[in-house]
Amino acid sequence: MQLGLNTQGPQQVTLNGVVTAKPLSAILMEEAAQAAKNNPVASSTVVSSLVSYIRNHWQLAKTAKMPIEKSMLSAVRARRGEYDSEKLEQIRSQGGSEIYMMIFATKARQMKALLTDILIGTGLEKPWTLNPTPMPDLPDMQKNQILEAVYSQVQQYELMGQPVSVDEIRQVMMDLRDEVHAKVMEQAKRDAEFAELEVEDMMVEGGFKEALDQFLDDLSVFKTAFIKGPIVRMSNELRWVEGPEGRPVAQVQAIKKRVYERVDPFNIYPLPWNKGIHDGALIERHKLSRYDLSSMIGLDGYSADEIRAVLDEHGSGGLHEWLWTDNAVAAAEGRNPAMSTNTSDLIDALQYWGCVSGKMLREWGMTEAEVPDEAKEYEVEAWLVGKHVIKAVLNQDPLYRRPYYCDGFSRIPGAFWHNSLYDVVADCQDMCNAAARALANNMGIGSGPQVVVNVDRLPHGEDITEMYPWKIWQTTNDPMGSSAAPVSFFQPGNNSAELMSVFERFSSMADEYSGIPKYMAGMSGGEGGAGRTASGMSMMITNASKQVKHTVSSIDTHIIEPCVERTYQHILMYAPEKSITGDLQVQARGAVSLVAKESAQVRLNEFLMATGNPVDMQIVGMDGRAELLRQAVKRLDVPNPEKIIPTAQQIKMKAAQAQMQQMQQMQQPQQIGGGQELMDGAPVTDNFQPTGA
Repeated sequence: MQLGLNTQGPQQVTLNGVVTAKPLSAILMEEAAQAAKNNPVASSTVVSSLVSYIRNHWQLAKTAKMPIEKSMLSAVRARRGEYDSEKLEQIRSQGGSEIYMMIFATKARQMKALLTDILIGTGLEKPWTLNPTPMPDLPDMQKNQILEAVYSQVQQYELMGQPVSVDEIRQVMMDLRDEVHAKVMEQAKRDAEFAELEVEDMMVEGGFKEALDQFLDDLSVFKTAFIKGPIVRMSNELRWVEGPEGRPVAQVQAIKKRVYERVDPFNIYPLPWNKGIHDGALIERHKLSRYDLSSMIGLDGYSADEIRAVLDEHGSGGLHEWLWTDNAVAAAEGRNPAMSTNTSDLIDALQYWGCVSGKMLREWGMTEAEVPDEAKEYEVEAWLVGKHVIKAVLNQDPLYRRPYYCDGFSRIPGAFWHNSLYDVVADCQDMCNAAARALANNMGIGSGPQVVVNVDRLPHGEDITEMYPWKIWQTTNDPMGSSAAPVSFFQPGNNSAELMSVFERFSSMADEYSGIPKYMAGMSGGEGGAGRTASGMSMMITNASKQVKHTVSSIDTHIIEPCVERTYQHILMYAPEKSITGDLQVQARGAVSLVAKESAQVRLNEFLMATGNPVDMQIVGMDGRAELLRQAVKRLDVPNPEKIIPTAQQIKMKAAQAQMQQMQQMQQPQQIGGGQELMDGAPVTDNFQPTGA
């Protein structure tokens, strides 16, 4: 038999002139060609190198995060009041109680409650506001108006023959500048109010409040908590359209929506050298359903062909990034690990944020207009599912920022992962647990007498495990002639007082370390001393709240302000029809509200009472008084305050109407008895008769 290899065209061999077959090499080449046709991205050596590039960073990030994940798992277990497997095995090997004192879980709930009250509250007052800058930019038209007004006034002086000095011109310009600046500030405040409504509308519709609430949950447990947004998602919404006979009909419409999301800290993987969100590569692990993945078809930047290829491949199983933490997190959260991971039909996707060389992006398929310099590094966003790149775009933010915001309970400068509340009170938690277990064991042992029995002197079949009142013990003589009692009793010592003092001491230290004493949550902690008086308790709460204020201030700086600013800039860039100005600044007021919210209302009421006199009313005026009343009603969290206090425009309209009515009354001729009118001092009647006629 001879094998004939045809290198031109399909390769095949003929066996004894009867059967035509293809060698293994030819079959493999054809399968590779078919795979390249079905998945051109995965077959490309360039894209394969990019996949390897992303996966190398993924491996580095996974390895570096392992110690952090162990600490976070301990925090999750502590929140549920469970020991880790190693600690539980040690406790069971010694026997006794497995009690777990919920010191950390209580502190986490208290922290969440305090932060929620400050940053979210009743929902009627936002933890942020937009204000104009101290010196708003003057429009060119107003600048020209100032110059024209100065030039006109100088001309008037010259026509009158009066010499004009440089100082006089400078004074005129300063007067006009102050007048225009006052008008500009007034307009800037109105623009800020309008822009604030636009930003608030986007954040409310995007679910920022829900994301912030979940972020506060994470902040009280994990080392670092995360919020993401605004990001575009395809969302199905129910719209009512006009149907037959003019009746409204429900219709589901898929729309692009800007949303805010809480990001699970277990799914964020920075590189080991990252100091923050925007330093080095960052990877977020997503677990997507088939519906989530299919809803990405049609969004900008996503490859519909690659998404369909992923869905086809997932139909035969696979596409999971198995991690050791999957089962551990499921168990720590009280879920069945086997049912949570092994049977999951979710698809793992890696969202990569990092720098890629221009040369690699050119080979990737980007145009010269998108990547003008091959030697330059470009910030990109890429989504990787298995061997499929379903999205690869340049970072669309002008400053190449990533849409993530993070903060921790106790920040560590220059570190990505900070100290969590659990890290702060972990030692106190362990000591309280140890004291509680020893206390439970000691109370059990010391609850009754211990019995010593000489089994040699008991008759056969005597049950020594039963103890009850008036029990009769049957004994025999000691064959050795000893006179010792066959049964004796003794009472073990009770150390509950000492153990309780140890527990209370470390519980108090947890209050000190966390900065959240019991009385901050409304619970009595046996403060004594200054805590027995109202003023002393107020002073203690003020001092204790300083650590909470520090945390709130950090959230203002690293979460609220950048997120609101990003939303505001998003509207400026992508919704120009809103016609809002860009010369505004974001001011978070979470920490300010904690410091002054309670006392501000009292001071405002005192000021209203002090200025409620005719002299001050002439100075303040109706507009000023109305503004004070608006602020007082707003601080009371009264819904729809505009229905109580009229706006400045409404007050002016009422004043104008009152003035017009007064002028009309003054213009009406005075009436005298009988309906006679006076004209030139004499009554006018139809039958006028001289006096005395």
